[in-house]
Amino acid sequence: MKDFRYLRRNKSTRWHSRPLAPRLRRLSPAAWLAAPILAALLIPLAVVPLHRGQPAPPALPTVTASPAAPAGPEAAAQEAPQPKVSVYLSRSGQIETLPLEEYVSGVLAAEMPASFELEALKAQAVAARTFILRRLLAGDRSGVPVPGADVTDTVSHQAYVSKDTLERKWKLGGRSADLAKLQRAVLETRGIIMTYKGQPITASFFASSGGYTENSEEYWNAAIPYLRSVTSPWEKEITPNYAVTSTFTISEILTRLGLNDRVIPASKNTTQSGMTKNISTSSELPVEVLSLTTGHRVKEISIGGTVFTGREVREKLGLRSSQFSWGRKGNKIYITTFGNGHGVGMSQWGANGMAKEGGTATQILKHYYSGISFTQISTLLKK
Repeated sequence: MKDFRYLRRNKSTRWHSRPLAPRLRRLSPAAWLAAPILAALLIPLAVVPLHRGQPAPPALPTVTASPAAPAGPEAAAQEAPQPKVSVYLSRSGQIETLPLEEYVSGVLAAEMPASFELEALKAQAVAARTFILRRLLAGDRSGVPVPGADVTDTVSHQAYVSKDTLERKWKLGGRSADLAKLQRAVLETRGIIMTYKGQPITASFFASSGGYTENSEEYWNAAIPYLRSVTSPWEKEITPNYAVTSTFTISEILTRLGLNDRVIPASKNTTQSGMTKNISTSSELPVEVLSLTTGHRVKEISIGGTVFTGREVREKLGLRSSQFSWGRKGNKIYITTFGNGHGVGMSQWGANGMAKEGGTATQILKHYYSGISFTQISTLLKK
């Protein structure tokens, strides 16, 4: 679920920046108000930002039922009904409809390794739940290829593992302990979403950063107050393939960047340590990094006399991130990327690194999403 998962369908504000619709598609507000609410089980929490050296803020509210034992009929009867989520399964072409919390379990199974720390999994569960509720409330079905579905199971929205796969390959296939751990993370955050000024946020996330996350407007086209660049030092020591070098020929780069038919000026062969400032790959391909973003990624770069954004180069060359450096040996160009993903919102490996140091899901989410609050779905639907 890495790259365009939350800002998918519109290159400017495609990450669901529309006003919220007054109701969910399947359940009316009256049905929700008439049913018992999750607030009986979950106490709303006021949280504070993470500052190293200060006492940890209280943890996210939890449900006391054991994740290993399904709740009985009495407990189920006391619960408010959940909104339904209809998922388009891209491989089979079928639509799977299931309660929201079960959907979150399927997303968690696809989006984050079960080996991650429990608090990181809980943070991911809240982000996944926030994403889908925002979409449901807005009536947003963008990017869905068939009518009748709310979302796909791909990274165009959120990756998702179907109920059948979880049953056959996880529960019955030797991964029952992993599944139980994921379900525990979902249960202990049940009904909780992130809000900003009372509305569900655009809960974007990505695999790993190169030390900093990105301001939303420096990758997409709009400034979002809770999607601010923050430090993320945890992933460097724990992320597999933190730095990856890709090799290209000059001809390949010219073709992918659409520069084959352009006159390429010569340039001097000068470099500086770290990020390449100006590197001559022969007179065919002079390269100069013109500016960096707040998150230390390439903002603008001149290649062969043509100016590209770092994002454009990343997408055209299929790079893991827009934080990269260049080098040359003979006719080969070596581009080393740091981290993986667009860089906006929560770093998944950073979340795991925070959790390894004792960080809670509350601390993780408050760190990566600036100024957000936690709200229960039932409370939001009363408005």
